[in-house]
Amino acid sequence: MSSANPIQAALTSAATFTVGAALPLVAAWLVPGAANILVVTIVSLLVLAALGAVGARTGGAPLLRGTLRVLIWGALAMAFTAGVGAVFGTVVG
Repeated sequence: MSSANPIQAALTSAATFTVGAALPLVAAWLVPGAANILVVTIVSLLVLAALGAVGARTGGAPLLRGTLRVLIWGALAMAFTAGVGAVFGTVVG
């Protein structure tokens, strides 16, 4: 059993962050109107799961645990951000 490589994990994290940020932006650009929020949310969750799996695989961590960790914490961050936006009246929908 090999241990996780911190340098490799950090580089993978930087790359996945960049890709993970770009794909929902592309979805937002391609989907107009009322479906935009739903589509961007779904694309974001799918990207979080996929890139969590890539990060886990590359860093030598268990695949399911890494995927779920990124997906769950990312979903919670999205929900918190939407909640703050609703409180301050900045959510469009």
